[in-house]
Amino acid sequence: MSLIHKSNTQTLHLFLYQRALHPELFELHVRRTDRHGDYEVESWLINGGHLVRFRVEDQVLAEVVLDKADHLPETGLVHALPCLGEKEYEMEPVAGMGYVTTLQTEILSDNLFAATYHEMQDFARESGAVCREWANEDNANSLSLLDTQKYRKEFHLQSYHLLGELNLVLRTQSIFEIVN
Repeated sequence: MSLIHKSNTQTLHLFLYQRALHPELFELHVRRTDRHGDYEVESWLINGGHLVRFRVEDQVLAEVVLDKADHLPETGLVHALPCLGEKEYEMEPVAGMGYVTTLQTEILSDNLFAATYHEMQDFARESGAVCREWANEDNANSLSLLDTQKYRKEFHLQSYHLLGELNLVLRTQSIFEIVN
């Protein structure tokens, strides 16, 4: 299958909300909860994307990456980015919380995608990252992975979404922080 044909389909988006989103809005597959100091983080993997909720007391920021977003609410939406090329966004601190993210997408050749896929499988096993693999109707293998680091006032998140039907790799790097 050629790269031109594979790249003619969906576009992922990254959304930032200043509110919690109900899990029923998503087809959730893997969940992890992290508590550290003054914050709590819930992370969910969905096919080809993720949802991360960062909570400090009663304040919440939620990052969502997915391709079909027409069912998401507009209430509380702070920013939306199409996941094409390289982008970055920094939110002005609000309610004692800050947020910054960068994202990069790349369409790879079949061989390079397969090598990257195996490298990410190994990374998930070695690091204990949250990971999910699945195949679509065409038996194209895909993988989503969340790697995190917890600090006293910051939560760092790296996500990798490898979509086999497109040979697409999306990498995001986000920092949620407590701002005094």
